[in-house]
Amino acid sequence: MRTTSSTASVRLYYLDESDPVAQTLFYGPRADAIALARQQPEDVQAGLWFATDNDVVPFLDIDEG
Repeated sequence: MRTTSSTASVRLYYLDESDPVAQTLFYGPRADAIALARQQPEDVQAGLWFATDNDVVPFLDIDEG
């Protein structure tokens, strides 16, 4: 993810393979989005994505646990 600041605004959304419509869970600071994503069940985490002004990245690719 090119945006590394914890205060950068991101969109956290869930994308289910069986539903082509993304469900937005959160707009706001990256640190808060990561905290919310970590609270989700593992099967949901697998479908979570972060979007910034310049990038889209799967949550599991950036989570440092």
